Amino acid sequence: MLPFDILEYQKRLSETKRQMEAQGIEVLLVTDPANMNYLSGYDAWSFYVHQMLVIILDQPQPLWIGRHMDAAGAKSGTWIYDENIIDYPDYYVHSTTHHPMKFIAEILKQIGQGNRRIGVEMDNYYFTAKAFAQLVSRLPDAVFQDADLLVNHIRLIKSEQEIEYMRRAGKIAEQAMNKGIDTIKPGGRQCDTAAELYYHMVAGTEQFGGDYPAIVPFLPTGENTAVPHLTWSDDAFQEGETVSIEIAGCYKRYHVPLARTVAVGKPNDKILTMAAYVTEGLNEVLQKTAPGMTCEEVHDIWKQSIQRHGITKEARLGYSVGLNYPPDWGEHTASLRSGDRTVLQPNMTFHLIPALWFHNYGVEISETIRVTENGCETFTNYPREVIIRDPLFLNPSDGKIS
Repeated sequence: MLPFDILEYQKRLSETKRQMEAQGIEVLLVTDPANMNYLSGYDAWSFYVHQMLVIILDQPQPLWIGRHMDAAGAKSGTWIYDENIIDYPDYYVHSTTHHPMKFIAEILKQIGQGNRRIGVEMDNYYFTAKAFAQLVSRLPDAVFQDADLLVNHIRLIKSEQEIEYMRRAGKIAEQAMNKGIDTIKPGGRQCDTAAELYYHMVAGTEQFGGDYPAIVPFLPTGENTAVPHLTWSDDAFQEGETVSIEIAGCYKRYHVPLARTVAVGKPNDKILTMAAYVTEGLNEVLQKTAPGMTCEEVHDIWKQSIQRHGITKEARLGYSVGLNYPPDWGEHTASLRSGDRTVLQPNMTFHLIPALWFHNYGVEISETIRVTENGCETFTNYPREVIIRDPLFLNPSDGKIS
């Protein structure tokens, strides 16, 4: 069931321990499900309850600690020895009197780890304030320190197998985008397009199926294209509207996001003009990005491009992307923005989303890239332009109204 060779997991664990040692951490509590997956292979929708990997600096194997009913998945779906899979009873789940961190604290004390320097992922979605308070109160002899993003930074540079999984995710994204756009027409419902997108993101291609993405399809329509991160309604598309579609293909939990703007009928000139500015800037970034540059320098290419047209944008150009779980496909490490001096290296992967949002409209055209030895390459091959769904347009392949 493991998506990677055991040697790759051991290499990841060794690098994690090297970083722990550099930061003075003796025990690392990994609660981010993406980091748990990265280090162990564990992949289940069980992150709505407390669970973790415990990495002990001087022990060869991690511990998996989680809910009893999920232990079987940890035994069958990780490279961890069965005796290192520890489960807590179900009365700890969503209880007002028992907390899983109480159980975990007792385990740490029993195995002689209760008085060590313990790193915790302080700023992830799955480690709560109450969880931290429970650990602190029940491990009074331990010293806690923030180890947030320790594993995330190790994930920045992908292995060749990870890159292959992202290539497959890119093919899934292309197919889903094609199929979703085919459903957009006057009178068609937004929710039906969202359903088509979802179907093909999961169905994948004939060669390989897809995974559920960490984020649902974004589908702002009409004046709502001025607002990022909106989903869909059951409203019908109207002639003259535009639609922003942002999705991701996902394979083995590796994501390749892709965004495009679709016009229902003939788009107005301002949409085409802004799309041209977005594409011009994006193409310039793709042509000039290379290893050795900093994230800030990549962002500056985009910023200078749109400034030539009198446009400024507050938000970052993009962010590192890859392995993840809901609610986000970003890695939360390197960002393509001013002030981020992370140096690009081959096999770093980023979602570039040079979208522009104005008072009552917006344009989104994005690409996910891999930094190569000499430049960068995209994971998808999709037209970088406004996709026009004109009801009077004749499909040249069959002569029928599209």
